[in-house]
Amino acid sequence: MRTGVVVGNPKPASRTLAAAVRAVELLSGRAPDLVVDVTTLGPGLLSWGDEAVGRAVEQVGALDLLVVASPTYKATYTGLLKLFLDRFAGGEGLRDVTAVPLMLGAGPAHALAADLLLKPVLAELGAALPAPGLYLLDTEGAGSPALEAYAERWGPVLRAAAAHGAAARGSRSAV
Repeated sequence: MRTGVVVGNPKPASRTLAAAVRAVELLSGRAPDLVVDVTTLGPGLLSWGDEAVGRAVEQVGALDLLVVASPTYKATYTGLLKLFLDRFAGGEGLRDVTAVPLMLGAGPAHALAADLLLKPVLAELGAALPAPGLYLLDTEGAGSPALEAYAERWGPVLRAAAAHGAAARGSRSAV
């Protein structure tokens, strides 16, 4: 199973990144195979021909399990993350990728943001989303007890969906 994270925090090496990496570790039992800290792609996000961005999009689309993470900005995910997600083909860009929307915020007021705002975008891109999104307090981040509880409850479902997606991708490429 190929795993990865995409993080849309404007700060490189953020708490959001640490939480996303920890989520993948708990869900898969190992470190992610791919880490895309979107802010490191720089101005290439604004150029449709940028090779680094194109390569990142291709690599993310080939994953089996993906955690997409953002801090809560103005009650939603960041524009930086939106710029990156806009590069994926609608309905197909994340086909056969099992995704987990993860958002961090200052308090419980935005606890539904991952499900109400980020999850629909991932679904529009074709991702499988068999589990609820995950919201963490940014003060807890990667140390949040909610991460372990989520992995225990939803890990088996997400791993099964990721295995199914990998098998579907393999059968399409064998044709």
